[in-house]
Amino acid sequence: MVEPRWLGEREAAVWQAYLAVQRELRSALERQLVRDSGLSDADYSLLVPLSEAADGVVRSRELGVLVGWERSRLSHQVGRMEKRGLVVREECAEDARGSMVRLTPAGRAAIEAAAPGHVEAVRRYLFDGLSAEEVDVLDRVFHRVLGRIADDA
Repeated sequence: MVEPRWLGEREAAVWQAYLAVQRELRSALERQLVRDSGLSDADYSLLVPLSEAADGVVRSRELGVLVGWERSRLSHQVGRMEKRGLVVREECAEDARGSMVRLTPAGRAAIEAAAPGHVEAVRRYLFDGLSAEEVDVLDRVFHRVLGRIADDA
């Protein structure tokens, strides 16, 4: 049996700090979204790629890939957003088994109203406390980690 490669004291501290930053940053951003716009993080996560897509339409399968969600989670969230008038589902012209998700005018208005406050919160909680050099380091570190994960996928 191979001996586990346990984290050293410094590595464990960095790992715990990363987990805390991830948890607290997501929580702070979610609170800001709900307080200022009434949107959940899940709503915002779907509205962003839809608002950036040509004609505000994305194939359901592709939308799931873009946000990293399983089909079931995506379907339930789209259903909740559909009831609130933020999106509509449409049949896919190229594939009868597929479906498209379209941003409605209300959905576009919601993302346009929410985005400035959300971006300001991201800036306040993350970027304002860092130098340009530190942002460059984070960029390199995040992309290196993502590359290692992609290599194992």
